[in-house]
Amino acid sequence: MAHSPDPVAALQRWAESGALWRVLSRDGDMLVIGLFRCDGGEEVDRVSSSTPSLRRFVGDRASSED
Repeated sequence: MAHSPDPVAALQRWAESGALWRVLSRDGDMLVIGLFRCDGGEEVDRVSSSTPSLRRFVGDRASSED
């Protein structure tokens, strides 16, 4: 899932399934987001993207819990 064609849809599906995502880094326009198990434990995958739609969707949030 590292370079999903639609990273916003990937994060929405992840959160809708009850799992968590967290912003791991912000480097200029690039966001690296970790996908974590439902209990917030182990990181399962990552999404990396610099698409404007992802930056708008994430905004200033640090995680899907914000």
